[in-house]
Amino acid sequence: MSARCVMVLGTTSGAGKSWVTTALCRYYADQGLKVAPFKAQNMSNNARVVACTPSPSRDAGRPAGAGGDAGGEIGSAQYFQALAARAVPDVRMNPLLLKPERDTHSQVILMGQVDEALSRMDWRGQR
Repeated sequence: MSARCVMVLGTTSGAGKSWVTTALCRYYADQGLKVAPFKAQNMSNNARVVACTPSPSRDAGRPAGAGGDAGGEIGSAQYFQALAARAVPDVRMNPLLLKPERDTHSQVILMGQVDEALSRMDWRGQR
């Protein structure tokens, strides 16, 4: 069976998209569906650290229990949506997190990890 998707849209920041999504995650999980929240890009200083989810392709050849990826950061909303969905929070649920540091600069978190090169880029000058 192919996946069914629901998209929650809103016209403003603070419209309640994250709250509605959290409620939908719990509702569908209660219906017995496998649910995973996803937000491609999020701008927020509110983040949570999540454990790394095992990946056969990434972990190939690595001994069991070997160090490596410690997980990373995702937006708080996606973290709580995952919990509402009874899913394990994962950096793939929020692959790009922008954490504003000042008016013209943000720390770029890519797949849970700080990307120093992207964080240093002058985005306003790019057109």
